[in-house]
Amino acid sequence: MPSTSSQPAGIQGPKQDAAPATKPVWLVVLACSLPMFMVALDNLVVSTALRTLAVELQADTQDLQWFVNAYVLSFACLLLTGAALGDRFGRRRVFTLGIAAFTLASVYCGMADTSGELILGRVFQGFGAAAVMPLSLTLLSHGIPDRLRGLALGLWSAISGAAIAMGPVVGGAVVEGIAWQWIFWINVPVGLVAIPLAVVTLRESSTPSTPLDLPGMVLATGGVLALVWGIVNGETEGWTSPEVLLSFAGAVVLLAAFVQWQRRAPAPLLPLSFYHSRSFTLSNLVSGTMYFGVFGSIFLLAQYLQVAPERTALQAGVLTLTWTLVPMFIAPIAGALTDRVGGGRLMALGLLLQGVGLSWINLVSGIDTPYAQLAAPMVIAGAGMGLVFAPTAAVVLGSVSRDHAGKASGANITVREIGGAVGIAVLSSIFVAQGSDLNAQEFVNGMQPAIWTGVAVTLAGAVLALGIPRKPVVADSREKKEDQPAPRGPEAAAAPETPKAVA
Repeated sequence: MPSTSSQPAGIQGPKQDAAPATKPVWLVVLACSLPMFMVALDNLVVSTALRTLAVELQADTQDLQWFVNAYVLSFACLLLTGAALGDRFGRRRVFTLGIAAFTLASVYCGMADTSGELILGRVFQGFGAAAVMPLSLTLLSHGIPDRLRGLALGLWSAISGAAIAMGPVVGGAVVEGIAWQWIFWINVPVGLVAIPLAVVTLRESSTPSTPLDLPGMVLATGGVLALVWGIVNGETEGWTSPEVLLSFAGAVVLLAAFVQWQRRAPAPLLPLSFYHSRSFTLSNLVSGTMYFGVFGSIFLLAQYLQVAPERTALQAGVLTLTWTLVPMFIAPIAGALTDRVGGGRLMALGLLLQGVGLSWINLVSGIDTPYAQLAAPMVIAGAGMGLVFAPTAAVVLGSVSRDHAGKASGANITVREIGGAVGIAVLSSIFVAQGSDLNAQEFVNGMQPAIWTGVAVTLAGAVLALGIPRKPVVADSREKKEDQPAPRGPEAAAAPETPKAVA
């Protein structure tokens, strides 16, 4: 990590470190993390409510998958665009607009009367989330002194882990205690608090001289859309169906065109120099493998806990806390240890523990397995998640210059969301091929081979993590200017990025 005395070119050193001191660190972390918690929660909040939604909205299996994947699809497609818009027009401004859009979309979801309306609302939620998630990490990076970055990222990751933990519980509690619509209505008060908190607490920053890469935005959005659409429809339409094959072919063409454009774009949406850093490249691959295993497994296990033996949605959600609550306690510790131990080592250990936990769950799962036999492996898998979250964020941000943090975090979150979508699609396909949800035994028959696939991908990620250097090498050539004194006078006036006063 660069020291607090070294700043990216164009940012005056005293301002960069002096400004965060005007606000307590915990308040900056809260302002960045509260909206992130809201959008992360909605990744899995419907998982334990799917059976209720199937009855009340007369939704079929394809609809149920789209209740989850419509959000993931729109979210993943626009992450790079959301980060770029923040860099150009103001990170805090776009961040707060994203919160507002997400909150309004939640109102629409809460008023939905049909499956189609709910799916459309989930798409709109993804649009808002695409601005919130990458910019929350960028604003945190800009608002915290370097000496506290590891701890701040650990806390941010712990809150992200809490969102994953609370998703199934909140969904189950709301469905059982009130009505499924309140899964989305609860976002409204959070959004109303998060917007003024962000405006008062966070500094505005931007790179207004950087032109928008509009061709890059179109190609990246289209390519990711085609890729994720093919993934989420592969199981229902058939992996060799013309629609799915055409979608994958379109993804290849669009993403290849995107890469070629980025090679010659004057202000690329995603600088390819990022991938010259082994730390950046491998950390993104590790994120993809972890989310493959986590999202795919939780999607099935949240339903397994409702059918073997039969439990309510709330009971199943509470039982998942043994797994998903553990990262809240592990992630801050992992964040603080990243610089000392090395992010790659922590990631490798975390994915190994996750693989062990999933394997153990698979070995003991049956139609009437006592929960006591599942608790220990869930704790192990959760500890593994906590060891991956914060180190991944730290290594990704440490691999690029600070003014490129938004693009880097957008790229990383895109990969992990695609990994989650692939995990759900692939594990669901294996589940359907080997079993069904007609009864507990059929569910177990389908779940076990699916989870073994998740284990294999997770352990592959652990091997990749071992290749991450202990100290990230900055990929962006502009970072080399950090060792030079901060520009003053006319040079400072021409600086491309200027932190603005708190509104």
